[in-house]
Amino acid sequence: MEEKLTYRDAGVDIDAGNYSVKLIKDSVKATYRPEVLGDLGGFGGLFALNTGKYKEPVLVSGTDGVGTKLRLAFMLDKHDTIGQDAVAMCVNDILVQGAEPLYFLDYLAVGKLDPEQVAAVVKGVANACKESGCALIGGETAEMSGFYPVGEYDIAGFAVGVVDKSKIITAEKVQSDDVLLALPSSGVHSNGYSLVRKICFDKMGFKGDEYIDELGKTIGEELLTPTRLYPKSCLPLIEKYDIHGMVHITGGGFYENIPRALPESLGAEIDANSWQVPPIFTLLQKWGNVDWKEMYRTFNMGIGMVLIVSAADAEAIKQDLAAKNEAVFEIGRVTTGNHEVVIKGGVFDE
Repeated sequence: MEEKLTYRDAGVDIDAGNYSVKLIKDSVKATYRPEVLGDLGGFGGLFALNTGKYKEPVLVSGTDGVGTKLRLAFMLDKHDTIGQDAVAMCVNDILVQGAEPLYFLDYLAVGKLDPEQVAAVVKGVANACKESGCALIGGETAEMSGFYPVGEYDIAGFAVGVVDKSKIITAEKVQSDDVLLALPSSGVHSNGYSLVRKICFDKMGFKGDEYIDELGKTIGEELLTPTRLYPKSCLPLIEKYDIHGMVHITGGGFYENIPRALPESLGAEIDANSWQVPPIFTLLQKWGNVDWKEMYRTFNMGIGMVLIVSAADAEAIKQDLAAKNEAVFEIGRVTTGNHEVVIKGGVFDE
């Protein structure tokens, strides 16, 4: 008698998928805002926008993934923080246009569905959503047998936020002599990991569990530190002050991200001495013999978010952040120029 094949025989376990949903249900529900309608498991997430709160509501959306940082999660079999990276890369991007994150959806593709692994990843997503004030209203977990190796996965997602049309942050208000205030990063965040891996694992031969004195932790722990979430720190400032521009320092570092918030006729001058670069970046530079300009165009170098504000507001904003025990650095100013960033001081003067 000819054997009868099932979907499980082909590598897709529907029962494991259902168990994964059961494991993440409470975490997802904990993120719900009052505007969320329905429950987990529908064909689409429902969100009733409170239009009475806005004069002219504009929806702002952003999508991203985690990139090759995932390789470290696989190597160290640690999956509980990678979800925060997926959320942060999206909510931080829409934040720079003045948007309050409303909801997030994730997409997780796996080689073989491991319910505990999926639960760890999605709980990281849910925790980050809760921290950012946005609801996790849906997602997709796809078991793709034969496409991804067993134990590996990819994760991406998108966030939707809202801002009043009159309060959208663009480059229009940025002027020469505006001040650049910066909030620190939590580490390497989620960009530049192809170079990180080449330096740390190909060149240095690390396995991930090596304790590094300068870091006070293992290299794996340092590199898996999740991307910082900035909505809770920045939304009150957006509401209270006239923020001229904002910059999320991601891939492209200082040289490519800061110009995105500037008019074509203006540039920026950065003082590299105005903050202490975290040890991980100086180590990467030394281990890889990387040119310093390449470092500042690849990594965040300890700066994750930049606010462009008037000189008149700069001191008040710094005091406001200090009162909340938030570190902030005045790292430079807007200049007349040709849309370029110039970094001076420190290693650039050597």
